[in-house]
Amino acid sequence: MILDQKHLRFQKLCRQFAETEFTKELLDKLEETGDFDWDIFKKMSKYGFCGVKIPKEYGGAGGDYLSYAILVEEFARVSPVLSIYANTSNSLGGGPLMLAGTEEQKQKYLPPVAKGDEIMVFALTEPGAGSDAGGTTTRAEEQEDGSFILNGRKTFISGAPMADYCIVFAKTDPSQKGSRGISMFVLDMHLPGVSLGKPENKMGIKGYPTCDVIMEDVHVPKDALVGKKDKGFGYAMQTLDGGRLGMAAQGVGIAQGCLEEAVKYAKERKQFGRPIANFQAISFMLADMATETEAARQLVYHAAELKDAGKDAGMACSMAKYFAAEAANHVAYKAVQIHGGYGYISEYKVERFYRDARIVPIYEGTSQVQQMVISGMLLK
Repeated sequence: MILDQKHLRFQKLCRQFAETEFTKELLDKLEETGDFDWDIFKKMSKYGFCGVKIPKEYGGAGGDYLSYAILVEEFARVSPVLSIYANTSNSLGGGPLMLAGTEEQKQKYLPPVAKGDEIMVFALTEPGAGSDAGGTTTRAEEQEDGSFILNGRKTFISGAPMADYCIVFAKTDPSQKGSRGISMFVLDMHLPGVSLGKPENKMGIKGYPTCDVIMEDVHVPKDALVGKKDKGFGYAMQTLDGGRLGMAAQGVGIAQGCLEEAVKYAKERKQFGRPIANFQAISFMLADMATETEAARQLVYHAAELKDAGKDAGMACSMAKYFAAEAANHVAYKAVQIHGGYGYISEYKVERFYRDARIVPIYEGTSQVQQMVISGMLLK
């Protein structure tokens, strides 16, 4: 795919921002503290990155899926963790409201999210319900006045410590089995009964805190219900379809960053009197890395094009997520190998890329879930 001038300009803007603002000092600080950096988030918001895919009438830029993919890719090329800062509002945060929210809900929640004034996150996973999201045990009991009482626990919720709102999925009809009878709510994180678990000490993606969200007799108004009652699981799957595109783009960005670091190092590092890039074992590894990266990119851009054209892109998004996630890990592995012992040292970028890459085949649908989706569509 050849990008048109509009997308090339946007790609250049994203790349310049990442290369200028994502400094080594900032990345080292994120790695050391694990804390969310509000300053860089506000800069992203000022440039409109947090509302790239949110419609203009709700305070966003009204960009397309291809622009969204380019944004995440270019940010992840420099910092996978900071790519999530701009991703969430355009994906799992604002996505459910754009998909199923009423006009009143969109007007209330989306503008501050698009402008970076508020943060909204997505809570589907539970301690006993990960890939099997239909195993949700969180309950929402409807009251006589139409409001609901929420009880349950969500786990591994990225961004929960900073969130103002959370999209929560809860069982509203316990008589229905599996994924049926689940509804979607927007939860004010400041309501009585809402509490947070301890932030997780993660292998990678440090600087974007993750923790549990606990709900104990939380009373939410009836207008907190998003979409139709008992139809929330379908909304979750549709939201994740777009989210998978973003995580696929993150995989491409990680692979590209690793490739560039490996090429640079191979040209500079000398062994036996010449650059290691001159050895076929190294040059062939670089060729494999470049090929996997470009193949992943084309899958991502193709899926984005399908979504922008209003086509059914479910299989394409799963293919992109599956291939790009695995490619990111293959390329990161080879980048570390090319660096040798230095690749194992935290001073080198590939060490951090290697750890960050490992989450891509896990969150927003594991690689095995993507295989289930793809094979299921093939075998209909």
